[in-house]
Amino acid sequence: MALTWSKFTYSGSQGGDCVEVATCPHTVHIRDSKDLTVPALAVSPDSWTSFVEFAAS
Repeated sequence: MALTWSKFTYSGSQGGDCVEVATCPHTVHIRDSKDLTVPALAVSPDSWTSFVEFAAS
């Protein structure tokens, strides 16, 4: 299955230093756009939501 990757709206001014996310029904995939050869992380939607809430606080 091909993933559709999205970049966060906040990224560095130089570009290329973004976190990209692809969502599936049971998994959220996270990768670093600077090095696409590194495997993406895969977490549950609940874990991703908890992380985003923590990071925003």
